[in-house]
Amino acid sequence: MHTTPTCEGASPEFRQALCQWFTGEAGRPLLQAEQALLRRLSEGLFGYYLVDIQGVAGDLSGVADCPVREKLRLGTGDDTLDILAEGERLPLRTDAIDVAVLHHGLDYALDPQQVLREVERVLIPEGRVLIVGFNPFSLWGIWRWFLKRRGQVPWCGHFLSYRRVADWLGLLGFDIEYTDVTGFGLSLAHVALGAGPPGRFERLARRLWPMFAGVYVIRAVKRVSTVTPIRPRWRALRVLSPRGVVEPSARGSMKRENDTT
Repeated sequence: MHTTPTCEGASPEFRQALCQWFTGEAGRPLLQAEQALLRRLSEGLFGYYLVDIQGVAGDLSGVADCPVREKLRLGTGDDTLDILAEGERLPLRTDAIDVAVLHHGLDYALDPQQVLREVERVLIPEGRVLIVGFNPFSLWGIWRWFLKRRGQVPWCGHFLSYRRVADWLGLLGFDIEYTDVTGFGLSLAHVALGAGPPGRFERLARRLWPMFAGVYVIRAVKRVSTVTPIRPRWRALRVLSPRGVVEPSARGSMKRENDTT
């Protein structure tokens, strides 16, 4: 396991250690499983621009087959990235991106909620966001509690629950289209349960215990609601004036409520 002095999402040293873990012997099987889900959920998406925000893989293998024309990597700590920036402050125009990918980008962000707000801002109406996150209610999540304080990757991340991320997405006006899970056999639970090879255990667990998966993947769409004019209720109307609050009387004249105070 790699260790780092701090677990800061914007630290170049931390980003390098995280990428090394996911591409190393310990994390590569999990990364490959996540990339397989990303390929499946992104294969039908179209548009001009896709941005991978603070991804952990170091490349765009998970969305390489996505038909979106231009694919960019955004993050910190790596001079090979297309855009050097933090996820909390995206240097992108509003309503300019067709697809945003957060491949554990929320797990290791300094401010996950702000990252989602920025994603909502830069996505076009009906744009999609793909989110890969660690499930805290899994064996991976349990193991995290023992190693988080040591600053070891990948265990020092936020490990946000699916429900919390779904709530944030709902508040920002997103609708969840698809979800999937992986990361059962990779936690070596198949050995303890005697369930045979990891692949067989993975298929069984996805059907029976999806809530205990080590990793979840979400695809959500940015909805734009239509504003419907509503007729004002004049009896309940309160008008703010420079001198105070006034309200219509039954005879149509106005009286100031604060004149007698």
